[in-house]
Amino acid sequence: MKQEKDMSEETPKEQEKQNVEQAEENTNAETAETQPETQPKEESIEDKLAAAETKIAELQDKYLRQVAEFDNYRKRTIKEKAELILNGAEKTVTAILPVLDDLERALKNMDKMEDLDAVKKGVDLIYQKFVKVLGDQGVKKIDTENADFNTDLHEAIAQVPAPSDEMKGKVIDCVKSGYTLNEKVIRHAQVAVGL
Repeated sequence: MKQEKDMSEETPKEQEKQNVEQAEENTNAETAETQPETQPKEESIEDKLAAAETKIAELQDKYLRQVAEFDNYRKRTIKEKAELILNGAEKTVTAILPVLDDLERALKNMDKMEDLDAVKKGVDLIYQKFVKVLGDQGVKKIDTENADFNTDLHEAIAQVPAPSDEMKGKVIDCVKSGYTLNEKVIRHAQVAVGL
């Protein structure tokens, strides 16, 4: 019995000792497990930081390139606008030059011409050519004959008694022709309006 008592007494001590040893082993095992994990975590954080810095550098480079590209685009469009303003009428002037040539020839030959009808026909042909060139450029004459007075197209410079009741509020006479350029009024027709 004494041995049984000794065994029973030793058993809890041994169990306690075994428990302590097991707890130490568990703690050591946990520490061993956590240490290798912290090193890879530190490396992965450093890798992530390096990757983030690389990405930031790439984005900064991309941003600077886009800013430079936009600045070049802005400068180019400003230059193109300036050229358009300076040389925008080139097409129109080039189209009018043949009419100018015809007028110069007509002026040279007017002194030699004895037939007034031929001179009149020549000037009329030049006028028709000039009107056609302007029409090709989008210039059109505003029609005023028997037209209702329209403040968008006409400028009333006089009011005259209407010859009939139907002519009241209509254009009686056109003093200066008006013109549109591509449907936009560039000069209002100066007219006399019937009262």
